[in-house]
Amino acid sequence: MSREVLMLADALAREKNVDQAIVFEALEMALASATKKRYPTEDVDIRVSIDRESGEYETFRRWLVVPDEAGLQEPDKEILHFEALEQFPDMEVGEYIEEQIESLAFGRIGAQAAKQVILQRIRDAEREQILNDYLERGEKVMTGTVKRADKNGLIIESGRVEALLRRDQMIPKENLRSGDRVRAYILKVDREARGPQIELSRTCPDFLIKLFENEVPEMEQGLLEIKGAARDPGIRAKIAVITYDKRIDPIGTCVGVRGTRVTAVRNEVAGEAVDIVLWSEDPAQFVIGALAPAQVSSIVVDEERHAMDVVVDEENLAIAIGRSGQNVRLASELTGWQINIMTPEESAEKTEKEAASVRQLFMDKLDVDQEVADILIEEGFNTLEEVAYVPLSEMLEIDSFDEDTVNELRTRARDSLLTMELAKEERVGEVSQDLRSLEGMTTELVAKLADNQVHTRDDLAELAVDELVEATQIDEETAKTLIMKAREHWFTS
Repeated sequence: MSREVLMLADALAREKNVDQAIVFEALEMALASATKKRYPTEDVDIRVSIDRESGEYETFRRWLVVPDEAGLQEPDKEILHFEALEQFPDMEVGEYIEEQIESLAFGRIGAQAAKQVILQRIRDAEREQILNDYLERGEKVMTGTVKRADKNGLIIESGRVEALLRRDQMIPKENLRSGDRVRAYILKVDREARGPQIELSRTCPDFLIKLFENEVPEMEQGLLEIKGAARDPGIRAKIAVITYDKRIDPIGTCVGVRGTRVTAVRNEVAGEAVDIVLWSEDPAQFVIGALAPAQVSSIVVDEERHAMDVVVDEENLAIAIGRSGQNVRLASELTGWQINIMTPEESAEKTEKEAASVRQLFMDKLDVDQEVADILIEEGFNTLEEVAYVPLSEMLEIDSFDEDTVNELRTRARDSLLTMELAKEERVGEVSQDLRSLEGMTTELVAKLADNQVHTRDDLAELAVDELVEATQIDEETAKTLIMKAREHWFTS
């Protein structure tokens, strides 16, 4: 019987061109599956071990050692740790206790069932090998043929490899049919998937970048690089390029002679218009370039909010915003900055509103009149911290103030900041410890929550995302994360 096992393993390994170890593993699974049928009322765990040299095999029933506090979830194949220790003093959680049982005779096993298990394992191994061979090429873009459509999308065939192009990863209004040649970016590989294990995308920014890299040899040579891309698939896109050779015009190089290179890319993405802009280390300059073809009048950078107020005149307003906000949205995605487009009138109104707020702050906290507050604003002071801690020499340069006035203003600013800090600590003290210790919470954030009557973890958990954003001025993603963390105890207690 052992000789029969060895002969079968050798024959199948040769026939299917797979490692003999895979055949042995499949055979062990088939024998274990057949053995389980001896226990019709129990969900047992069976292990079969075949000696690779002699073909002899042994069968074991086994129990997984689980922590005492976890309890038995599957009593037929688990044992509590304290019970396992009674039999084996060195047994650890996660190990197995095994008991040898009578093995099935190989001839009595359901031959068809064994063959199916073995062949399935071999098919899986073959598929894994084909996938590995393909991925080893290191290609990021797959070129293939539309084989068929299913409920999830299109099945693309490239040689012996199949991939899935989901409907939400297809360019809108693009009509791909069976037999069409298609290129797409390899978005991810899911080795656990039952169907095609490669998922493709024709809409992701990386696909556009790879298309340009294929068309522009200077990129492969390292003379040019695309730093980022943003897309409205099939309609419009923006890419940011930089050159490492000053003799090269990065935009002209990407466009190509008479537009040949950019046209080749556009043809591949259903005529998608592509704006090519210069990447810059200076965020403001980068944003100005990204908003092209609109002309920017002025720009104000808010580092704290990671946002920019961009002023354009009436002629450029529609261009800057774009159809349905497309131009400013793509520019924002490309640069990573929130961009607020406004007219000179809107900018002036916002500036005056902010100045009024700062003016009132100085008048209240420094106990000065409007004239002194306006002088501070005109000299570029916007916060109490600036008044209190900028170098003394800078404040002494203000013609309207003498040294005594400067020293008095600095003292009042510091006293006011100290008073505000003490008040903040008092407000923070009103907040429960479980909220203060929540991951991602800061003293500043706790103080803002306290100002809005949020004192406990449950208070935070009951807020909507937009309410938390309004109360604290944090971004929506951070707000969502904090609220979900605050709610965790609802589901674990």
